[in-house]
Amino acid sequence: MPALVTVEQMRALEAQSNERGWTYQDMMEAAGRGLARWVHDLYGETTSRTVLGLVGSGNNGGDTLVALDYLARWGWEVTAYLVRPRPEDDPLLERVRSRGGDILRAEADPEARLLQEALPAHEVLLDGILGTGARPPLREPLASLMARVKTWVEAFRPRVVAVDVPSGVDCDTGAVAEQTFPAEHTVTMAAVKIGMVQPPALTYLGDLHVVDIGLPQDLPAWQDIHREVPDEARVQAVLPPRPRDAHKGTFGTALVVAGSVNFTGAAWLAGKAAYRVGAGLVTLAVPGPLHAALAGVLPEATWLLLPHDLGVIAEVAADVVIEHLQQGRVTAMLLGPGFGLERTTQHFLERLLTGTSSSQRPRKAGFVVEEAPSRASREGISWPPIVVDADGLKLLARIDEWWRVLPGPAVLTPHPGEMAVLTGLSTKEIQSRRIAVAEEHARRWGHVVVLKGAGTVVAAPDGRTAVVPVATPALARAGTGDVLAGAITGLLAQRVPPYEAALAGVWLHAHAGLAAAERLGTTASVLAGDVLESLPEVLSMVEG
Repeated sequence: MPALVTVEQMRALEAQSNERGWTYQDMMEAAGRGLARWVHDLYGETTSRTVLGLVGSGNNGGDTLVALDYLARWGWEVTAYLVRPRPEDDPLLERVRSRGGDILRAEADPEARLLQEALPAHEVLLDGILGTGARPPLREPLASLMARVKTWVEAFRPRVVAVDVPSGVDCDTGAVAEQTFPAEHTVTMAAVKIGMVQPPALTYLGDLHVVDIGLPQDLPAWQDIHREVPDEARVQAVLPPRPRDAHKGTFGTALVVAGSVNFTGAAWLAGKAAYRVGAGLVTLAVPGPLHAALAGVLPEATWLLLPHDLGVIAEVAADVVIEHLQQGRVTAMLLGPGFGLERTTQHFLERLLTGTSSSQRPRKAGFVVEEAPSRASREGISWPPIVVDADGLKLLARIDEWWRVLPGPAVLTPHPGEMAVLTGLSTKEIQSRRIAVAEEHARRWGHVVVLKGAGTVVAAPDGRTAVVPVATPALARAGTGDVLAGAITGLLAQRVPPYEAALAGVWLHAHAGLAAAERLGTTASVLAGDVLESLPEVLSMVEG
């Protein structure tokens, strides 16, 4: 499971390792060897095995030179272009020379003509210019050289592999220099740096891989790291077992309270997603008029038909849901997809969570209440884990101190606009501090926050945080959020804890988006239903 670290945390890990006896030189050797292995595995069978390394003066340059040495041993034609000076007697340069590699120097190439000639002659380009200490804007003369490289990369289209991080990315903030060129793959060392998984840096990474550089696992600095980047193994460990003697009750019951006449499909997307991730039974609680349209497309569901007001969930539907919960069979509940923002549905949510609603409060002193209090006793309710999504979040925000009345820890799944409604912050501020905002409010509210978008953040009240480093327009389509909410609910129904259910649900959903785009051959044509139907493919991959 890759850790997610700040630059300071990464330096502390390396320093403690060096003091322990696994030295910086050892780390560089492991990093370069691991980098070479990734390059060889990725491109050894699909290219002419020609590689050009852009070598800076720091550790990234050293990692690149070690990798070139190993690649030369494995039959690659290698060239190192020294963007910044390195000593003539640098032993790493000697290793490349001894393998027949060419060494070119920027200081002897003022117009970068040698570099311009070298680029089209090599199919793979290692970007080892700048590492985790870079802070844009870049200074001259490096800025001009990298601008030229960026232009030539766009023209010649080599297969770019970033060494640790694309050069010019701020590894704490995610800011990107204008001269930074995107990678097809980024091979990072030991841990993922926090800036890399935040926009705009995330869009420059390509596929992300992590190399083990031998850091001891008992270093004290590891204890201060509570952020992670989930991978396939992490998700596999979260998924519940599926014993052969199981029955539907083994995998729980998801109650999906969703839908209105204007947003009928939201209930279907969420309910089927809950089934697709393994829930044993899914009950759709929807306004009565939706049943005829939905029953034929999801015959596997059972139904709880709710009182409605012109096709939207009515306030008194809260009594129906409460009575259903009192039966004790529901193991997870989703609120919100397709609700709409009508006042009667707002009153439904208030009544469900608090037992009363604003419609039941006197409008003037001495006036009687307009409706009777809830007839359904709330005593004896054992609240299942809850997911709140979409319009449910906006309606929730209208309840005073909603985080106190919402049984928890619940899972909240806002996009930046919904997060703005919940927090009062602007979307610009939220997007500029995605991880920090999610963490701060998870702690404040006592609920798991899933801040959706490129690099979706999952933050738990106890300080654990995960970021799924996927950015794809395949998921920029109406309804994909309903699929995510349903997937998380389906995992909760199987008794996966809230943080882990959110983490796994986000990972599965993101990779289902990627799989759908690959199957269709374009991100433009991916619909929410395509993402939904790709969930089995991704689950199959994870389960092995």
